[in-house]
Order: sequence, then structure tokens, then C-alpha cells
Amino acid sequence: MSREIKKKILSKYYRAIESGQKTFELRLANWRCESGDVLILEEVDDETKQPTGRSMRKKVGYVRRTKDFSFWTEEEVEKYGYQIISLLEEEK
Repeated sequence: MSREIKKKILSKYYRAIESGQKTFELRLANWRCESGDVLILEEVDDETKQPTGRSMRKKVGYVRRTKDFSFWTEEEVEKYGYQIISLLEEEK
């Protein structure tokens, strides 16, 4: 059974999702969501962290939780860090 989950989001990320540029969300896994749930993203001002009154609803697709990124050595991670890549359909 899907649930509705409210989460705050900074304006700069809200705008990127709203425009379609940002199609993923990275969050600390200190709460649970599953595929099919609905995130209600409530915009907060980047500086004041106060609610702007705007919100949007997004259905949760794929969820991956991990504590283990053992694909790379600690030295590689320290040197390069991680990147999260959004996958979109190629325009034809």
C-alpha cells in the first residue's frame, strides 16, 4: 500500500525538479519510502529555511538503500568522491 510522505526541499532543488532537470532525490535513509509511495516536496527558502508555501507531488520509482559503496577503494573515493547520475530517455 502506497503512502504519502512529506519532506522539505530547498528552493534551488525544488526549481530543478519543477523544470524537469532534476529527476532524482538523494536523502539520508533515516526514514522509509518504497516504490509507489508519493513524496510531497514542500519548498523552503534556501537561506531562511522557511516554507514558501509551494509544494509538489512526485511518485517514488526505484529506491536503493546502502551503507556499502565498496566498489572503489577509500583512496579513490577520497580523490574523486561520488556522483549521482540521472538517466533520461534519449531525445530522437
